[in-house]
Amino acid sequence: MLTARGVGYRPGMSVFLDTTTGMGLSGATGVRPYLPPLLAGALARGDTGIDFDGTDWAFLESTGFLAAVVVIGVVAYLAERSEANRRLVELFSGVVGVVLGALLFAGALADGGSESWPGLVGGVICAALGWRAIGGLVERARGRLDGGAAALLPAYADAAALLLAGIAILLPPLSILAILAFVVLLLGGRRREGEKYAGLRVLR
Repeated sequence: MLTARGVGYRPGMSVFLDTTTGMGLSGATGVRPYLPPLLAGALARGDTGIDFDGTDWAFLESTGFLAAVVVIGVVAYLAERSEANRRLVELFSGVVGVVLGALLFAGALADGGSESWPGLVGGVICAALGWRAIGGLVERARGRLDGGAAALLPAYADAAALLLAGIAILLPPLSILAILAFVVLLLGGRRREGEKYAGLRVLR
């Protein structure tokens, strides 16, 4: 395969698939940061749909990296369950998701032989979209549900993130729909916030 390190030409479809894989993986880590990199790393170790080996991002499928993600994920999960400093835990997970999203997007591009640095930028954007869109959705849902149902929301978000990561690797073009959905959710959330504040001003 001709790579960006060598001659640099690659068919447009190949670049498109690598890019949409990166979009979906980074968006998934924005939703919930811990399961998507574990899935990507596990599949990469078996060269199934993605492979970081032979690139500068080979550590994404290394045992040490995956073990670190597991440890951080368990600590974050326990902190969530304790309900202590929930906002701080959510902020921490969001930052971790953005960082991992950037790494995974860059790794997806490098896997196909493209320059990886645009993935760092695109990964931050896509992960931030997922974080803000789904975080806002979860927050609104938490306000409408009782304690037991609200406690299940992180599990639903984990399942959605894992599903999106799997789709990104196996059916990359569908990642575009996920990113569009994030944008729609963000715009809808801002519209509802605007309506709420407008209503408060009227009451005054």
